[in-house]
Amino acid sequence: MGIGELDREAHVPEVTGAAAAPRTLAEALRARGDEGLAALLRARPDLLSPVPNDLTQLATRAGTRGSVVRALERLDRFALQTAEALAVAPDPAPYSVLLGLLTGDEGDPVIEAALPGAVALLREQALVWGEDDRLRLVRTARELLAPSAQHPSPTGLGPTVAEATSGMSPGRVQEIIAAAGLPATHDPVSAVAALTGLFTDRDRMGALLDTASADALSVLDRLVWGPPYGEVTAKPAAPVQWLRDHGLLLPVSARTMVLPREVALHLRGGRAHRAPEPVAPVPGVLREYRPQVVDSAAAGQAQLALATVEELLKSWDRGGPPVLRAGGLSVRDLKRTAAALDVSEETAAFWLELCYGAGLLASDGEADERYAPTPAYDDWLDLPPAERWARLVTPWLTATRTPGVAGGQDTKGRTLSVLGPDLDRSPAPEVRHRVLGLLATLPPGSSAEPESLFARLRWERPLRGASAADEGGDLRSRLARWALAEAELLGLTGRGALSGPARALLNLPLAEAAPAGALGGGVEPSVAAGRAATLLAPLLPEAVDHVLLQADLTAVAPGPLRRPLADALAVLADVESKGGATVYRFTPGSVRRALDSGQTATDLHEFLKAHARTPVPQPLAYLIDDVARRHGHLRVGAASAYVRCDDDTVLGEILADRRSASLGLRRLAPTVLAAQTDPTSLLDGLRSMGYAPAAESTTGDVLITRADAYRTGARTAPVPVPDGPPAPDTTLLGAAVKAIRAGDRAATAVRKEPAAAPAAAPAAAGALPRTSAAETLATVQAAAMTGSAVWIGYVNAEGGASQRVIAPVRVEGGFVTAYDHTADEVRTYPLHRITGVAELADDQV
Repeated sequence: MGIGELDREAHVPEVTGAAAAPRTLAEALRARGDEGLAALLRARPDLLSPVPNDLTQLATRAGTRGSVVRALERLDRFALQTAEALAVAPDPAPYSVLLGLLTGDEGDPVIEAALPGAVALLREQALVWGEDDRLRLVRTARELLAPSAQHPSPTGLGPTVAEATSGMSPGRVQEIIAAAGLPATHDPVSAVAALTGLFTDRDRMGALLDTASADALSVLDRLVWGPPYGEVTAKPAAPVQWLRDHGLLLPVSARTMVLPREVALHLRGGRAHRAPEPVAPVPGVLREYRPQVVDSAAAGQAQLALATVEELLKSWDRGGPPVLRAGGLSVRDLKRTAAALDVSEETAAFWLELCYGAGLLASDGEADERYAPTPAYDDWLDLPPAERWARLVTPWLTATRTPGVAGGQDTKGRTLSVLGPDLDRSPAPEVRHRVLGLLATLPPGSSAEPESLFARLRWERPLRGASAADEGGDLRSRLARWALAEAELLGLTGRGALSGPARALLNLPLAEAAPAGALGGGVEPSVAAGRAATLLAPLLPEAVDHVLLQADLTAVAPGPLRRPLADALAVLADVESKGGATVYRFTPGSVRRALDSGQTATDLHEFLKAHARTPVPQPLAYLIDDVARRHGHLRVGAASAYVRCDDDTVLGEILADRRSASLGLRRLAPTVLAAQTDPTSLLDGLRSMGYAPAAESTTGDVLITRADAYRTGARTAPVPVPDGPPAPDTTLLGAAVKAIRAGDRAATAVRKEPAAAPAAAPAAAGALPRTSAAETLATVQAAAMTGSAVWIGYVNAEGGASQRVIAPVRVEGGFVTAYDHTADEVRTYPLHRITGVAELADDQV
């Protein structure tokens, strides 16, 4: 529902047959139509938990401090300035007074045009109620926004004359009005009223200020826009003393003076804010590109994102770094990961959190806990590239974990670690969607000027900036900066402009800019992700099934390799450089790694011949044969560990080598050496000495190792931390409004007074009826026979009490079956849980 005039035709209270202005917020809500109530519940979903019993309870809940704070935090700057102006206006305030506080004496047609919408928004959210001649800000909002010494108002205004003089002696008040040229009065109330009248009379106030010196006016200029408080000495200077004598400065304490609100408004020309902002800033265009260029650049970034995630998780295939005792990744391991990916630590933190949020990475849960890929990673690898990309960006949009805050400190001074706790920032999803939505309002192919984008975000949610002590600034702007950078890394934007696949992911039109309200559009996220993947697929390069071998022991992949070829080549060679073409280098260690995985020299030669577009260079063939000839010549097993070799001269060389001293070797037989270390350390030590040993089992067979064998157990991705209650859907809103209306009818229905006690005091509003069991049974039986409705009090099995209007249908076996007007359905109630019953007045049936 858009901002508009609220329906006031239903349930208008009557006074002597004529409609009257609402006296309370509950009456104002009762005067709304169903659409108006639905708009309130949609804008403030916290009011639905649980569904209020009636409109009085809804109004009470809407005025609680927590709910009002949440509602104020979601106001835009001009709506908030309107509420702030009402907080310093008389209560109630006519619309003309509110308009004057925002436009000043000179007027402003832009503000005049925008103010009705702002007032309608505040009314819709139940922050303001009453007709235009009696606008009232809800009490809690006034307490939060009104100026005080402890909580200065954003308007910079101070207390009124009446508030500032409330503790002043009557004699001092009479001295002030005498100095101001006003006649003496008989009581302080009329004296304060006379002084207030002087300060609000433009002509008389102007004449008084004409008698002030330039120095006195300079003092007022320093206080007029706030803060309105100033320190004075025991013997103030003459200009300050003159202002004090004439009441233009009023004492708050022995050393503190304050500029009264009425004086400040006169000096400001009636304006409550120095710079009202009725119009939202428009994001500026930084550069313009052809949409095809943007999509190509974004697709390149998407391909790089997939390669980076694969490289990261492949490097942790044997198990990643350990988990800190407090949770998360250590700084040293983060630096190692950044160096391995050749990115900054901040970017490495983003990739780690992205994998964690997508469910591809988790801790293994073992005693010596460490990070490793999850089984979902293997499923992800089997998907086509475009679908893999969609599986990354979809959870990113809704994730509340924010890698940008890692490295900072929490409220207890503890450092926040990547993959650790306390990285959730609930506004993050909203900011990401809003940033991309604002980019979508620009012409296709246009990138936004960042500062204008951040200014727009600050205008939309001025109170949702620094929300935690550890943020160190405007959190919303920081989230926006991170969102822009992360969207570029993921390929949602290209050269800073929104790409076509990103528009599809957000369910935005592809050919033209769309308003931000189009975000979401009711399309399931999985459907939108499928559309985005379909658009991205043709932009990604085709996977190739070959490499180009070179004489310098390198292989060049002219594009992304198909999955089986990429996996096999990653075992046989090391990645030397990445980019449009990936360069692999063959080394003795990489060839030995392939042989350790169970392949033979013949297998490696056949593999290269099958997938190389160039002949196998002689140096590479020699390297494979040389490593294979020595591979397995030495055998390492568990004794603690031993080395055996058919050539006893080789064992003699090992014993004579100084580098073997740390292994604790001794000869048990001509062909066997025993070691004082474990087999793994023995393997690593011999390899570092230039040998190529192979591990063997207890039966003497060569052990085959696989680099991709370690996975965590099944893990679920982290659940986002919601930013308040979820937005209700249409079905829930309709049911809630119906229940509230029915409960309100039950609570406000007029009951007949018992004939036996006409002089009895009526029950208090909202109190449950009380009747004896016999009277309850007789009344509901009579109602069932006549088909009339009655009002009952009911206590459920959990002890919850409620009032209901029912039409009994059948009474038997200690139960009454009736149509419940409150629930709009037929229900059965135990008679012993009915506290009492009363007939409805004739005009209520």
